[in-house]
Amino acid sequence: MGHRSGTTTPTLRQLELLLALTSSDGIASAGAKVGMSPSATSHALRALENALGTELIDRNASGVALTYTGEHVLPHVRDVFASLQLVQATALAGAELKTGLLRLGSFGASATIRVLPPLIERFKARHPGVDVVVTEKPDEQTSRDLIERRLELAAVTLPKSDFDSQTLAVDELVAVLPSGHPLAKLETVPLKEMTADPFILTRAGSQALVTKLFSRSGLRPRVTYELLQLMSILELVASGKGISVLAKLALPDRYNGTVFRPLSPGTSRRIGLVCLNENRLSPVARAFWQEARRYHADLKSSARQVDTTR
Repeated sequence: MGHRSGTTTPTLRQLELLLALTSSDGIASAGAKVGMSPSATSHALRALENALGTELIDRNASGVALTYTGEHVLPHVRDVFASLQLVQATALAGAELKTGLLRLGSFGASATIRVLPPLIERFKARHPGVDVVVTEKPDEQTSRDLIERRLELAAVTLPKSDFDSQTLAVDELVAVLPSGHPLAKLETVPLKEMTADPFILTRAGSQALVTKLFSRSGLRPRVTYELLQLMSILELVASGKGISVLAKLALPDRYNGTVFRPLSPGTSRRIGLVCLNENRLSPVARAFWQEARRYHADLKSSARQVDTTR
């Protein structure tokens, strides 16, 4: 048979036959295993080889023997059927959402500590059998994991034009100061006053936002540390080694030896739940997406009620 590039896609029936061949003593008996007549079996094998553009069966060998290419194709064929089983199991679990696994991405502490936990709690109350795993990576990597299909859903900073999104929270940047610092006496700290002291710059999710805030005002902080860990920054500020600007939602309510103050000018960012296509989510991910929508609607309605009672 001449070698040429495949022009059609192999069918599952043909691949099933190829798998049956590996545990049969002849082509006809392999066909019988999958319910094919001898002529249909022969035709299906030829069609598969035509589709792939190469021979898979060594017809000169005694019994059934695969060619070199056939041997190398086989593990991938097994993967196809393993994936099919996974599709069926996922569909079955998704039908009732009694079991399952949901992997959520998170761009940083604001989402991981403040935004996602109450939402996950609500979701778990409705679907106790579903396990939820949160993976925290920088915003850019989390977005890449969504594009490369390693995740279906993630909490990231908005806007993100490549994704379907819904807002979960609005976060703002605040000054983080040692308790005894002169600026700690102010209710709101002017941004220009943040450039005199040694500055500890976060390398986590809000780094770009902090840098942009200063550059927009034509200011440059005296950066002496660039740190990824939130607790390290808070410890250094508490011990008087410098001052910082961090996202409010990433911070604990209080941290000994530090105070948090609004900035002027300040800046905020939206944190949202995103996916590649909300109409093509797995059942588990769709249930979480819908729970997030309900949760945000409930938050807005309770905020409105607070406004009307004031």
